[in-house]
Amino acid sequence: MITISLRPVGRYWGTISFASTLYLCPILDLLLAEIPAKLQAELRLGLQEALVNAAKHGNNLDPSKTVVVRFSVIDNQYWWIISDQGSGFTPSSTTNEEPTDYLPPDESENGRGLCLLHQIFDQVQWNRKGTELRLCKQMENRRGVSLRR
Repeated sequence: MITISLRPVGRYWGTISFASTLYLCPILDLLLAEIPAKLQAELRLGLQEALVNAAKHGNNLDPSKTVVVRFSVIDNQYWWIISDQGSGFTPSSTTNEEPTDYLPPDESENGRGLCLLHQIFDQVQWNRKGTELRLCKQMENRRGVSLRR
């Protein structure tokens, strides 16, 4: 089941919640409905990675647990806050903060998603418990048309 609140307006947040599943196409379609076409493919990939992590690693694909996504546009930034009901996650932290610092060893089967998130989004932050991920993508600044000559 998918639960949806009203679309965000101004500084208000929209909310989508769904049972832990990997069937994410309708969720991604809803989250990207207002995003400019030129950003959709990249953001779809990043949001899919974040949602898979929440459902699979956070909630262990337990259908009785939900993933909640809050989303809004604030001051020329797209924001998504993704929460799961898992036990938490502690990402490795580095002082350099290069996206490639998040790559796991070559033989690892998991972990490349963190690098992907850091390459796609301008801000990637977890809460202290590691059950909430905040993602931000800066919009291109729109140039105003000058009426002066």
